[in-house]
Formats: sequence, structure tokens, C-alpha cells
Amino acid sequence: MAAADIDIELHLLIDAIYLKYHYDFRRYAPASLKRRLTAAMSRFNCGTFSELQNRVLHDPTLFPLLLDYLTVPVSEMFRDPSYYRSLRTTVIPLLRTYPSLKIWVAGCSTGEEVYSLAILLREEGLLERSLIYATDINPSVLQKATAGVYEVDRIAGFTEAHRKSGSNTSLSDYYTAAYGRAVFDKSLRERIVFSDHSLATDSVFAEVQLVSCRNVLIYFNRDLQDRAIGLFRDALCRKGFLGIGSKESLRFSAHHDSFSELVANDRIYQKRDVL
Repeated sequence: MAAADIDIELHLLIDAIYLKYHYDFRRYAPASLKRRLTAAMSRFNCGTFSELQNRVLHDPTLFPLLLDYLTVPVSEMFRDPSYYRSLRTTVIPLLRTYPSLKIWVAGCSTGEEVYSLAILLREEGLLERSLIYATDINPSVLQKATAGVYEVDRIAGFTEAHRKSGSNTSLSDYYTAAYGRAVFDKSLRERIVFSDHSLATDSVFAEVQLVSCRNVLIYFNRDLQDRAIGLFRDALCRKGFLGIGSKESLRFSAHHDSFSELVANDRIYQKRDVL
């Protein structure tokens, strides 16, 4: 099949998903989307995107499985430890000045980064006056995030990253291990609200002091990146903070002038005052 025809089938599949299920992937980065849907074709024994589209439209059990390919539910606790170290040393002292805190983790996936922030806030004595909004478009990963249960064989990596984040405590203080699983302390979850939210279609829902959206923007095209960054800007309070992924940047964003670099290497920005 000609490359142009394959692209047409891909566009029709994405349009079908939007029209049938109201999930909008039309402004995701095309190359990444094509790779993930090609993998999904193999997984679901479909020879073409058109065949996959037919399955999506007529088999309601398939779409939730396909969503895992579309949303890339991959995360780690304290991923890029220097980011959390910079939050600890540069952002947390400024957050202490607020009587209460609201934090938005956008694209929270299966919750590892949410629990990382909750643990950091507890270590810094701020969790009890904080509320963390953890959002994602995938209901199945939100369910996993809400449970806060992870495989024990991942804990060694989490523990090392936690140590490198500048913590003086042990990660084992925050979970109980049994039967090959680690269950994180339910008191952490008491300060977290898990909810579905799409950066492609939904609006701002709260004013927050910190937005952490890491390794999500890289899957969007420029237009959708600008929309998401605009949402973050609108959600942030005066001089609020934005953290993005190590391979992401605001440099070419339409909203670049709304932010100043606070920690350049760790992609932490502060919202500028509006004159």
C-alpha cells in the first residue's frame, strides 16, 4: 500500500476514535502516533489501519485496550531525580509561603510521579496542607494510580532515584511489601484527587501553585503543545511554577513570554507577572 494511502487510513482511524469515543488524538505528533498504532495493529491481528478502524467501531471491548497504546502509560517514581531535587531546593521554599497548596500533575499515567510528589511534600512538611490533582485521559491507568500498587521488582530503582532526589528518609517508610507487590501508604492518597482530563479538549478546573506535566508534551504537535501550555498558564496563580520533561521546552511555544526559566537544566519555569 502506498504511503499516502496509509496516512489516509491513519487519519480516518483517528477521526473515527474522536467521533465514536470523543477522545481527540488529532493533534498528537503524527510519527509517534503512527508507531504506536502500528504496534496496536500487530497486537490486535489487523493488517491495515482500516481493519483496526472497523474493529474500533464495532467491538466496544477493544477501545479500552487500544487506549493503552495511544496514551503511552510509562512512568517511574522520582524519574529524573534532579528534577525533584530542584523542586526540593528551589520551589519548595517558595511554596512554603502559601497557607495552602494546590498542585496539578497533568498526564499522571499510573501514578508513580504523583506519589513521588506526595512523598516529597510529606518530607518537606507540606503534604497536610496540599491537594494534588492527578489527571489523565485513560481510565485504566487512573484506576492503577488510585490503587497505588506496584511490582516489588521495581522498588530498587524507585529507591535509588528517591535517594538521588535529595531525600533524607527511606522510601520503605511509605509502602508495605507483600506477595510481590508494594502498596503505598493510603495517607498519601488522601491528599490526591484522581480524575480524567484531556489536555486536547478540556478546560482549566482550578487555580494551582504548581503544574507538573513531564514527558507528555513530546507526544503532541506544536498546536496541541501550545494549547496545553496555555491551560497551564491559565491554571497557575501569580508567580506559580511549571515543570515539564527533560526533553521538552517552552522555547518555541506561543506562551514562551508568559514564563521565565527558574531551573533551566530541569525544565522548571515560573509564571511571569502580568503588567
